[in-house]
Amino acid sequence: MSEQSEGKRPESSDGPRPQRLQRASGFRRPFFRRRKVCVFCADKTLTIEYKDPKLMGRFITERGKMVPSRITGICATHQRGLSKAIKRARNIALLPFVVK
Repeated sequence: MSEQSEGKRPESSDGPRPQRLQRASGFRRPFFRRRKVCVFCADKTLTIEYKDPKLMGRFITERGKMVPSRITGICATHQRGLSKAIKRARNIALLPFVVK
């Protein structure tokens, strides 16, 4: 008897693929990214001041660079104020310019 008469599928590669392989390669789930919320807009009690190095330390890297707003989620208005405060704190030696 042949393979088709026994109810088995032929071993050729030109036949349809199994259902789970079609889903894995052809179907992509849409990528969902959570919207980042500005910390300063969400919590009105927080203020950007150059005298608070602990708060500004959250927005600089371990090398001393400012973290961009696309990473932190801060709005443009607060990012401008934060960058001014970081620069002021660097000038009076509350924050480092560069870490060795």
